[in-house]
Amino acid sequence: MIENTKYARRYHFAFIDESTKKEIRRKLLKAVAIPGYQVPYSSPEMPIARGWGTGGLHVTLAIIGRGDVFKIIDQGSDASVNACNLRDFVHRMTDCKTTYDTKEATLIQTRHRITEEELTEQQIMVFQVPQPEPLRGVERYEFKTRQMHGEADYAKMWVSLYESIVRHGDIMLGAGYPVKVNGRYIMAPSPIPRWDVPNLHQAKTLYLFGAGREKRLYAVPPFTTVEPLEFEDVKFRIEQFKDVYCYKTHYTRAFLDELYLDDGSREHVINDSNFLDKIEQGIPITPFSNPYIL
Repeated sequence: MIENTKYARRYHFAFIDESTKKEIRRKLLKAVAIPGYQVPYSSPEMPIARGWGTGGLHVTLAIIGRGDVFKIIDQGSDASVNACNLRDFVHRMTDCKTTYDTKEATLIQTRHRITEEELTEQQIMVFQVPQPEPLRGVERYEFKTRQMHGEADYAKMWVSLYESIVRHGDIMLGAGYPVKVNGRYIMAPSPIPRWDVPNLHQAKTLYLFGAGREKRLYAVPPFTTVEPLEFEDVKFRIEQFKDVYCYKTHYTRAFLDELYLDDGSREHVINDSNFLDKIEQGIPITPFSNPYIL
């Protein structure tokens, strides 16, 4: 009878065992207490390969509750293979309700995008992060990057940005543009496009970042100052979509994907699939107020 009860359920709630979930939650509390600081964690094995979102999945499964409404997007889409498979996995392991609606979700896991709709204090966004170390491009040794963060010695990063301007006339960084969090740590905001970087600043929601392969967690708490790195005479700017619009809705103030149709013509469409659906159906939207949109 005891054995039947013990093995009646093949997996723990949310797959990960309770001890490991507690460890991840403790590390997340430290990450929230020190915005932008990378906290090492155990990064347990998952039934997906590293590099396919294990870090985000660890965070999601550690904090999700039975009453949560879960949404996941991959490059802005609810319907990509990665998003569909992870959504199905989380649903099977938790029995939580899933949704495509950004406003309805209480927990959103994302890869490479922030939703176009502004998030609230009642929501948490979890990022899948492939490379959490913003200094990796200028320093190859991990122990030296740890030291540089500890001493706030970011001279190499600034020199790298300056060299990019000298060589190319601009800072040649697209996704994953480095930011300074709370005036202290330089952070890699996962490979989100520049378009999304201003949405991290003084946001109402809690942003959590998980890098499973690198075994690092970090966070941006609500209402935290997040500043993209820029010079006095070379300011940060986002992608501009001049003279183009979404061919389905004619909307212009959203991140657009470039499409090549069957007849060879080129069009643009809103990247955030749920945002696009709402505009097409005439549902009211509440987008982020991005000050960098010209």
